[in-house]
Amino acid sequence: MRIALGIEYDGRPWCGWQSQTCGCGVQDQLERALAEVAGHAVRAHAAGRTDTGVHALVQVVHFDTTAERSLSAWARGVNAFLPGSVRVRWAKAVSDEFHARFSARQRSYQYLLINQPVAPAILDGKAGWHHRPLDVEAMSVAASYLVGEHDFSAFRAAECQAKSPIKHLYRADVSRLGDCILFNFCASAFLHHQVRNMVGALVYVGKGSHVPEWMAKLLQEKNRKLAPPTFAAGGLYLTGVDYDAQWELPECQRSLAAFALPLG
Repeated sequence: MRIALGIEYDGRPWCGWQSQTCGCGVQDQLERALAEVAGHAVRAHAAGRTDTGVHALVQVVHFDTTAERSLSAWARGVNAFLPGSVRVRWAKAVSDEFHARFSARQRSYQYLLINQPVAPAILDGKAGWHHRPLDVEAMSVAASYLVGEHDFSAFRAAECQAKSPIKHLYRADVSRLGDCILFNFCASAFLHHQVRNMVGALVYVGKGSHVPEWMAKLLQEKNRKLAPPTFAAGGLYLTGVDYDAQWELPECQRSLAAFALPLG
């Protein structure tokens, strides 16, 4: 039997999604909890990997089991064995043809940036921060150059293992909610550190170091050394995974706007 799960997690205590020998991955925590309920070892497969310190409002996972349990057991029961920073939000039985990673059509990320003179203590590790005023209109224009199919080598981490730097970005926009700035990105797949590197470049535009058209130049140059440093991991959230309707999965999209609005 194959079960799909929707999970959320606070990335601060963990070294990313992927299992590690020291057991510090979110995957390690989830597989340990699933094994407690299933009564046998379980391997969990996720829609996408997140790095150390990166959060997920929606991460979709699947696993196979020989144990017959209620969907409630795969959600509330598993949560009883998880640390408070990791939670299963829903569980659904799916066919063996479903794969959390390979059945996914698109993935969505949001980056939460606090734009005020003093870094907010209450959001330490949960948001990025920039102390000087940022021009959201200029950043929005710059973000528009990222939409479409491009070679994103200028925003690719040196350790990226992707076969090709060419990706199709379906959405890239920026909006302000009071002192909060939200960056939205959607693509079929992303390069390692691509979102955080794009945010870093957009902030340089926002603070006036470059004009919006500079973003198009970065794409054309395809040189990571010409782009700004990688922005902090704490503001990045996996917020959605798109699947065909045939899988009838529950909640697969959430937004930081609901959390950021009260802060604005």
